[in-house]
Amino acid sequence: MQLVWFKRDLRVQDHGALSFASQRGPVLPLYVVEPDYWAQGDASRRQWVFASETLAELRKHLAGLGQPLVVRVGDVVEVLDSLQREHRVEVLWSHEETGNGWTYARDKRVAAWCRERGLPWHEISQHGVQRRLASRAGWAGHWDRFMAEPMAQPPVLAPVHIAAGQIPTASDLNLAADGATDTQPAGRHLAQELLSSFLAERGQIYRRALSSPVTGAHACSRLSPHLAWGSLSMREVTQATWAKQRDVKARGLRDGWSGAMSSFSSRLHWHCHFIQKLEDAPRIEFENLHRGYDGIRSSAPDRERLEAWARGETGLPFVDACMRALRATGWLNFRMRAMVMSVASYHLWLHWRAPGLALARLFTDYEPGIHWSQVQMQSGTTGINTVRIYNPVKQGQDQDPTGAFTRRWVPELAQIEDRFLHAPWQADNASAVLGRAYPMPIVDHLSAARDARERVWAVRKGAAFRQEAQELVVKHASRKPTRLRENKKAPTAQLDLPF
Repeated sequence: MQLVWFKRDLRVQDHGALSFASQRGPVLPLYVVEPDYWAQGDASRRQWVFASETLAELRKHLAGLGQPLVVRVGDVVEVLDSLQREHRVEVLWSHEETGNGWTYARDKRVAAWCRERGLPWHEISQHGVQRRLASRAGWAGHWDRFMAEPMAQPPVLAPVHIAAGQIPTASDLNLAADGATDTQPAGRHLAQELLSSFLAERGQIYRRALSSPVTGAHACSRLSPHLAWGSLSMREVTQATWAKQRDVKARGLRDGWSGAMSSFSSRLHWHCHFIQKLEDAPRIEFENLHRGYDGIRSSAPDRERLEAWARGETGLPFVDACMRALRATGWLNFRMRAMVMSVASYHLWLHWRAPGLALARLFTDYEPGIHWSQVQMQSGTTGINTVRIYNPVKQGQDQDPTGAFTRRWVPELAQIEDRFLHAPWQADNASAVLGRAYPMPIVDHLSAARDARERVWAVRKGAAFRQEAQELVVKHASRKPTRLRENKKAPTAQLDLPF
């Protein structure tokens, strides 16, 4: 029996592990719901709801091939042990996963279990991230070649006599309500519809629309949760994007499509580029990438500031609007993700770990490799990226000039004139609103930014800092300057690359 362990690859199309396993014997397709994983600080109800809906559709697709998905709840090693005894499992198959620290430790336990039983475990690459990478030289070329390979087709499966098991609900897993009211629906058919509509219509204004929460919600592809959970493969999206680019070029279009698809294609590369960082240095989920920043912020955050930021009650209207929108929908466009993290790390001077966990729980599309790399970028602790401290008032004026987004999510400011909306403390009637219906700012954003800038740049002085920074560039920076230049071209304003 070939056991295919589904993880964050919830599809039958372009599924290398499933394809290879089916060529070697009967297949038992398995997903293990691990309660201990869902109790971690970066997991949330909204993520499980999205995953469980995707699992339900995957089960139907596998049933159409001949064998429905088998779901078990519990510790994965115990589940594997039981299935091996009952069904004579000969080989374990899965895709490679670059997950959080918990899944990394879990996979080491699975590997030890396999070794003890002489059971081969074949882990197949599913995108451009490479295991045990010695150097970033040639990385971009490898990515291009991998994405150009033919997609594996769904195989025919022989039925296995085994109970399919129930997909548990969020309540079954004791996942608390998290404020979600309008989250993105899941399922491969919806992912395909999103990809089609993006490449046919919505993506035309992608380049100029993706920075604003007003326009980005429609003009972005919205594929990020589907890529995070694997209902679409990166190869599927990339090849469809390349086909669109060829069509645009052949037709000689000058209506925005060329630039839009160039920008989108770059972000597909960046998806794997940032996951590669966590693959190469798992410690960045917990420790500063550059050790020179150790101790610059207290590891015990100011709880009052953290909770005000997470609730959207900082008194900085555009920041609060973004956090409230994220809490309700599970999605936020790339620049605003960077801004809210920047405010937490610089203006509120919080260590990145606690707000990083809060954002991870709120993001339906949480992808650990991208997330923790980007959290540190926006906190200034990588040592190799430009320090970018967003002005939350200016961002509101630039990205929400009419105030429609902010007024939707911060209705307490209804009495404030439009011209003062993003800085209501300047309004003549400020005292009638601030400290009553809406809080006063918990920091002066200009002086807080100035103090943070001085602290961060002070660390960068000295030969020791520069030496470690150069070592980090060698290990983590791309070698293809026209595509992924770390200090000039890299996306310094993105979290979880929500496309």
